[in-house]
Amino acid sequence: MSAVTTSAPPIGRWRLFVVLGGLYLAQSIPSYLIAAALPPIMREAGVSRTAIGYLSLLFLPLVLKFLWAPYVDRLRPFARAHRAGWIIVTQTGVILCILALLPLGPTHVIGIIAVGFVASLLISTQDIATDGYAAKYLPPEDRAIGNAIQGGSIAFGVVIGGTFGLLLYHYAGWTTMLLVIAAFSLLPLIAAFAMRESDPVAPQQAPRPSIMTFLRRTEVRQVLWIALIYRVSEGLVKAMEGPYLVDAGVPLNQIGYLSGISATTAGLAGAVIAAVLVRRFGTATTLGLLGLLRTLCFALFAAHALGWVTGTLPLFGAAGFQTLIRYMEIVALYSLFMSVTSSSQPGTDFTILACAQLIVYLVGSMLSGKIADLMGYGQLFSLATALSAIAVLATLHILVSLHREEVPRSQT
Repeated sequence: MSAVTTSAPPIGRWRLFVVLGGLYLAQSIPSYLIAAALPPIMREAGVSRTAIGYLSLLFLPLVLKFLWAPYVDRLRPFARAHRAGWIIVTQTGVILCILALLPLGPTHVIGIIAVGFVASLLISTQDIATDGYAAKYLPPEDRAIGNAIQGGSIAFGVVIGGTFGLLLYHYAGWTTMLLVIAAFSLLPLIAAFAMRESDPVAPQQAPRPSIMTFLRRTEVRQVLWIALIYRVSEGLVKAMEGPYLVDAGVPLNQIGYLSGISATTAGLAGAVIAAVLVRRFGTATTLGLLGLLRTLCFALFAAHALGWVTGTLPLFGAAGFQTLIRYMEIVALYSLFMSVTSSSQPGTDFTILACAQLIVYLVGSMLSGKIADLMGYGQLFSLATALSAIAVLATLHILVSLHREEVPRSQT
């Protein structure tokens, strides 16, 4: 599978890894302050569940960011800093958004949503620039490592922005929490100043970055199909995992421990394991193996819901292992996405593919509750198991076809 590549800028391999770790951590800390810390803080302050539900609007920019990704590839905020310029501008704006929450307090729902939406727009734009930088400058043999670094940085972002944010609020209050998280968000900004780019300032004879330029490439369209089908079953299970554990009689504190521990350990261990698998066996084999294991996890959920398996231990194992697999899948999928990005619009290409798999995941999440109400947990998880198996087979078929097309091109 080939992609239009560019010569790497004069930065060392380990320097690039460190820079990417800092960039992904920079956007993860404020993201999980908003997504993980603010909802329980607002609820404890007496905000209604309905009002807290409106925070889901903050996810819209993450889903729709492909619409303005071409402009991030096309325009540069500073003459000599393309993606670094975008990251400096957006991260500075995000820090200002965190500080703008100071006078509001946890009960000012409209203000929090307004400021949070601006922050979400900035974080989404920053993500386009960071992913574009990674896709452009990571050599093929290091893409899995780069995406493993992203997974590890996200895990640390969950701990700092989410867990540590909650602890700060509990022991020191709203103001201290925001000031400390803003300070933590400032530190990774150093990575933006350490970026090295080889983008020419003057435009070259290359296609203008756009969504249509993306769609004109046959190879990218085929990978888009993988983005749309591979994770089609996951939202169905993940959205109902917590409610099912509650209905199965698992106490909330155990669910909290399971969620926190599995997310942190899976983010680190899963990213490393997936990087090793991709480097050693390739993307197709890794996605096939992970898809098979995911299908087995879903089948275990279905068997428990149908009464064929009893006890909470199988549920804990399936839930924890599913989280591990999900982090590993992201490393493998993102490595595949990077392999087909072009050097002229890496942010656009990668963002479209990443948004496609996220949209499918969110659609499944939205439908999961309705399906569970109509058919029951057993049928929901059985449906997810079947869809997972079909998606894996279809993905492998597409990857084999791509490989067959690639071999003649490499011989000409």
